[in-house]
Amino acid sequence: MSDIKLVKTRLHAGVWQGELLAPESIDTPPILSVTLHGQAVGGLELTQKSDDSTTWHVSFPVPAKLLNDGVQAFVLSNVDTGEKLGHFSVIAGEALADDIRAEVDLLRAELDLLKRSFRRHCGEVADR
Repeated sequence: MSDIKLVKTRLHAGVWQGELLAPESIDTPPILSVTLHGQAVGGLELTQKSDDSTTWHVSFPVPAKLLNDGVQAFVLSNVDTGEKLGHFSVIAGEALADDIRAEVDLLRAELDLLKRSFRRHCGEVADR
């Protein structure tokens, strides 16, 4: 495992951004790739930070044509070593909305059960 680390800074306006941190012994950044479902996706950019020779700014504009219903997991890796440096997921679509609604309904039902039990308990304690 290398000493190279990829740290996410943000996902803003469809662009994933991060910082690649490398030991001082590395003069040039590694070649990175982004894959989705095992297929390479282009568009990743690396620029060295002017104030730090061991840190590079990484940006990847997420192509709209790759966003579909469900979960899309993008993997960032070092091309030379094959080491996975990071990943991010984008979740979208109607299928997700149904899942979230079902979870909220389940949480509501559990909360109602807890409220009834708590009220019953408080009533029993007050009667003593």
